[in-house]
Amino acid sequence: MGLFDLFGKKGKEQPSTESREEPKEEDLEIYSGMRVEVTTDAGQILFVAKIQGLHGKQAELHQYSESELVQDVESIHVKIRGYSYNTRTAVYMEGVIIPGPQHIWQVEELTVVRVGNDRAFFRLETNLDATAAMFSGLNMGEKPCKLLNISVGGACISSETPYQTGDKFMLKVRLMEDRPESIMYCQVLRVIQQEGKRTQYGCRFLELTQEDQEKITQNIFAVQRQQRSRS
Repeated sequence: MGLFDLFGKKGKEQPSTESREEPKEEDLEIYSGMRVEVTTDAGQILFVAKIQGLHGKQAELHQYSESELVQDVESIHVKIRGYSYNTRTAVYMEGVIIPGPQHIWQVEELTVVRVGNDRAFFRLETNLDATAAMFSGLNMGEKPCKLLNISVGGACISSETPYQTGDKFMLKVRLMEDRPESIMYCQVLRVIQQEGKRTQYGCRFLELTQEDQEKITQNIFAVQRQQRSRS
């Protein structure tokens, strides 16, 4: 029996299916579980949610931040900004959202507009007293600092205490007087020297649980609403 008799038929019966495979969810620009920020066309942030049940140009937004939007609106065209941890890129989308029960919004006409290397999340500008506590080294103990901005993924502080890239500390700040103090474990990513001013430090948050992220998001939205009411 020849070589083609042994393997030829098997090759015909099981042709390569590589070109027919559906794209895997982890290879897509958007995917179920992606954290997104939803804004109006004018750029006003509405709420933070997770994309679930993605199917073509339809999906659900499971809202987990507070929102000023009332649930009895019929529909609204929005911009949706997410961050793909698979490709390390920001993903900009548009769509029409329709309210549903339990803070779940239906999304239709979901379209990716562009993909870029931008910041992952909305940053809230602040100027709040805070403390940074290191547990070893020359700067061990709590040191005063200023919280300049904060997002779900990180913060920027200014301090007279010198830090180095890679330093880790516990950041404590009260974002609102009537809310509990927020405590985040941080690592310095960037050191920004400014002539005549205190040095700034760009930091990322470490070891945040899903619950921690949601609490930070809720506090950021609460501070943002408070700032708008004062302006």
